[in-house]
Amino acid sequence: MNNNHSDALVVGAGLAGLVAAAELADAGKTVTLVDQEGGNSLGGQAHWSLGGLFLVDSPEQRRMRIKDSAELALQDWLGSAGFDRAEDHWPRKTAEAFVEFAAGEMRAWLHGQGMRWFPVVGWAERGGSTATGHGNSVPRFHITWGTGPGVVAPFERRVRDHMDKGRITLKTRHRVSRVLTTDGRVTGVAGEVLAPSTVARGERSSRDVTGDFELRAGAVLVTSGGIGGNHDLVREYWPRDRLGEPPASMVSGVPHHVDGRMIAITREAGAAVINSDRMWHYTEGLKNWNPIWPNHGIRIIPGPSSMWFDANGRRLPAPCLPGYDTLATLKEILRSGHDYSWFVLDQSIIEKEFALSGSEQNPDMTSGQWKEVLKSRLGKGAPPPVEAFKRHGEDFVVADDLKTLVDGMNRLTGEHRIDYQRLHAELAARDRQMDNPYAKDAQITAIHGARHYLGDKLFRAAKPHKMLDPAHGPLIAVRLHILTRKTLGGLHTNVDGQVLGTDGQPVPGLYAAGEVAGFGGGGYHGYNALEGTFLGGCIFSGRNAGRHAATVI
Repeated sequence: MNNNHSDALVVGAGLAGLVAAAELADAGKTVTLVDQEGGNSLGGQAHWSLGGLFLVDSPEQRRMRIKDSAELALQDWLGSAGFDRAEDHWPRKTAEAFVEFAAGEMRAWLHGQGMRWFPVVGWAERGGSTATGHGNSVPRFHITWGTGPGVVAPFERRVRDHMDKGRITLKTRHRVSRVLTTDGRVTGVAGEVLAPSTVARGERSSRDVTGDFELRAGAVLVTSGGIGGNHDLVREYWPRDRLGEPPASMVSGVPHHVDGRMIAITREAGAAVINSDRMWHYTEGLKNWNPIWPNHGIRIIPGPSSMWFDANGRRLPAPCLPGYDTLATLKEILRSGHDYSWFVLDQSIIEKEFALSGSEQNPDMTSGQWKEVLKSRLGKGAPPPVEAFKRHGEDFVVADDLKTLVDGMNRLTGEHRIDYQRLHAELAARDRQMDNPYAKDAQITAIHGARHYLGDKLFRAAKPHKMLDPAHGPLIAVRLHILTRKTLGGLHTNVDGQVLGTDGQPVPGLYAAGEVAGFGGGGYHGYNALEGTFLGGCIFSGRNAGRHAATVI
């Protein structure tokens, strides 16, 4: 392979880029894989993930007595997506194709590459409205053994095998600034060589320039990720008509280099960008007490029992319940005029229901060892990473009685917005609903409903109890920040990953996959995500783009 020319160029060595590069090389093509970060960052954001994948009618589901089908999954997807724009043709087609993939060959294909899953399927983003509305009707969140690194591993292994054979050349610290065209066809990229970096994965690396480069290829595949690390872009594209004004303060769920710069660069080469106002940010963010990247936030993945209050101490209404409807909750929080909210819970709830997002926050599952999982999840106290946040995190308040808890909440914010009498009345009213196995309170009904699913009863939903009962103490309050995460719009593509121009026709020689393409099609989630679909979308769109490009180069 000529050092400056290859059959294909892949821009971005995250999960989608690794998948695309591996598929191209499997087809006998030479590939140059470039990334602005160092060689220790292969896999990108996927490395830091919990490793959840959206699978439909899987053996894991059937063993848990979950009845699922492609028809039900597509009903949930379309009810969540709410496709309503003329440019949603390819996003919808991509969504339909992905659901077919998730209900068909996806699991077998990944299993054949060595991937395995935790046997208890998680129930994320439950929706909580109607059968045709947003949310997962059944549990579909399959956590990969090894978490994010376990998802990345088979594709990194394939890429490194091809590197050893000379089919793939990896160029790290290469920052693309231009997509090159010749006679209307994309033929390469150009940019700057950045100074070598020795920082650890995820840490902010130098942007010092030591030179420039130009690379040519028969096709260019852009797999560079989204905008979650660039808060200026997040605010620029924020959907004010749907969610109100963007938060004044946010924490970052992704590293600083997830800056979205390739979206504008690719647009300059003729690509259309659609659905930029569709995005996915979590409402349960914590400031990381042991940060890796700037403004590092960690998400709580909650069970159903924590009570949720806005900054003024007003309880959030259904469906704004823990784990139910992310964007509805985001809108409700911002309606308060503040950019944070509160969980109020007790020790019994935190021990059973709190998990943290990210591979580094789940060392037991990242290890892939059953004994570590059982020790962490079924031992005394909350999982060690959760207990560490409880002890060291600035967002936690712990007290033996409610008055002391409220004093601590007000001291933490310095705003004195939480009224003790009002909060006590809310908790007491909630506790009275616990005297029967049924209730009018939507959250209590949701707790009972969750425990009908064996996976939740075993691992995710605490036994119903009265929160003011000292036997379940101490009481805990957690200040929650808005945490930036995913881009749901992006480069407009068809199902094969070909980037479309403003005329709706493919830009010759140009492909995109992963988050930069809204995980496929320019936004295959529509307005809402169902979880497990981010990694799945990277795999699906990267595979499609790599395979199609290999047929035309």
